[in-house]
Amino acid sequence: MAVQQVASYGIVSLLPPLLAIGLAIYTRQVFLSLAAGIWVGFTIIAGWNPVTGAADAIEGTIAVLGDSGNAEVIVFTFLIGALIATVEANGGMRGFVQWVEHARWVTNPRRAQVLAWFTGIVIFIESNLTILVAGSVSRPLFDRFKVSREKLAYIIDSTSAPVCILIPFNAWGALILGILAEQSVPNPLGTFLVAIPMNLYAVVALILAGLTVLRGWDLGAMKKAEERTRSGKLAWDHAVAFANPDELAPAPTEDVALKPRNMLLPIAAMVLSMPIFMWITGEGNLADGSGSTSVLWAVLLGLGIAWLLSLTQGSLNLDGLSRVGIKGAGGLTGMAVVMWLALTLGGVTRSLGTGQYVASVVGDSVPLFALMPLVFIVTSGIAFATGSSWGTFAIMLAVAIPLSNALGQPPAPFVAAVLSGGIFGDHCSPISDTTIIASLASATDHIEHVRTQLPYALIAGGIAAVGFVFIGALLP
Repeated sequence: MAVQQVASYGIVSLLPPLLAIGLAIYTRQVFLSLAAGIWVGFTIIAGWNPVTGAADAIEGTIAVLGDSGNAEVIVFTFLIGALIATVEANGGMRGFVQWVEHARWVTNPRRAQVLAWFTGIVIFIESNLTILVAGSVSRPLFDRFKVSREKLAYIIDSTSAPVCILIPFNAWGALILGILAEQSVPNPLGTFLVAIPMNLYAVVALILAGLTVLRGWDLGAMKKAEERTRSGKLAWDHAVAFANPDELAPAPTEDVALKPRNMLLPIAAMVLSMPIFMWITGEGNLADGSGSTSVLWAVLLGLGIAWLLSLTQGSLNLDGLSRVGIKGAGGLTGMAVVMWLALTLGGVTRSLGTGQYVASVVGDSVPLFALMPLVFIVTSGIAFATGSSWGTFAIMLAVAIPLSNALGQPPAPFVAAVLSGGIFGDHCSPISDTTIIASLASATDHIEHVRTQLPYALIAGGIAAVGFVFIGALLP
C-alpha cells in the first residue's frame, strides 16, 4: 500500500517520529526504532488496527522501492561499498599511502597535520573511506614527528562527515536528496546547494580543524596528549586501542602492485562525471538534473574504471572482482537499510500531516530566531544519544521540511539546521560509528579521542547555534 496524502491527524501525528526518537535513544537500535515508527504511522492511518497497520507498513515499505529515485539511492549505497573494497583489494589505497610517504612531502609536524586535514577533505566520497585513507596515510608520519594520535583522530573525524555532508555527489548527498524528494521538495538538489553555506557546524568544524593544524591550538586534554607524545610516549598507560587499524582494510595479495592511480582514477572519475550526468539528466540544465540517477551513474563509472584497472594489471580476475565487490556491498547493508526505512518514515509522517501540526503549535508561539537554533539543538541531542547522524536525518527532516512549508518559509535553512545538528551530535557521541572508526584508524584509545575532541566540537557547536539565531532572524 502506497502512502497517500491525508488530512492532518493533529497531535496523534507526532507519535511515529516521537516513538522513533524515544526508542532510538533508549535502545540505540536505529533500524528497529525507524521500523516501529513506520508501523505506528500506518496503524494510525488504518484506524488504529495494529494488524492492518503492520500489513500496510510492510506493503508501504516495499512500495518505496517502486520509485526509481529511491531505488537508485539504495543501489548506489551498495555500489559504494563495492568500490571501496575494490580499491583496497587492487592495491589502490595502499599504493596511495606508499606514494605519499616516498614523495617526502611531509618534513615536519605541521606538514603531517596539514596532510591529514587535506586528505580528509579531498576524499569525500564516503566518510568511513575518508577516515581510513587519511588515518592510514598520516599515522606513521604523526608517530615519526611526535604528534599525538589523539590529534590525528580529531583531524580525520572533523574532516570526514563534515566534508561529506557538504557535497551532494556522494553517499551522504544521495541520502539527503532522497529524503528531500520523498518530502516533495520541488528542487531537491537546488535546496541542498542553498543549504550548504548555512550548514554552519560542518563549515565551522572544517575551518576550526584547519586553524588548529596551522596555529597549533591544543585545548584541554589535547594539550596533555601532545606533551605526552613529544616526550616519546605514544599512549597513556591506561589506553586501550580497539584493534590494529591495518586490519580494517584487507590487504592486497603479495603479487599485487601497489599503484595510487588505482584509487585516484576511480574517485576522480566519480567526482568529475557528476556535473556531466546532472547536465545530461537535466537536459542541459544542472539544476533540473536527477541527483539519484547521476550519483548512480557516477559510481558505476568509478567502479567500472576500478575493474578495468584491476583486469588490465592482472591484480584481480573477474571471479575475484565479483567476490570482492559482493563483500564490499554487504559491508554497507546497514546504511542501505537506514536509507530505505528513512524514506518510508518520511512518507508516512508527511501523510499524517506531522509538520503541519507542529507548525500550527509553534508557528505563532516560537519566533523564527529561536526556532532555528531549537531545531539544531534537538537534532544534536538525538544524534548524540543514538550515535547515528543518518538515522537522525531520517527522523528530523521528516518533521523539519513540512514545518518549513507550513510556516511559509524556504526549506533550505531548516535542512541546514538538521544537517548541522546531526553532525554535531554525532561528533560528540562516543557511540557514533565515525567516532569509533576514527579511533581505530588512528590507533588511539577511544575514550581519549572523545575527551580530546569534545572541546573543539563544543566550540564549533556554540558558534553554529548562535549563527542559526541570526539565520532565523533574517527569514521573512
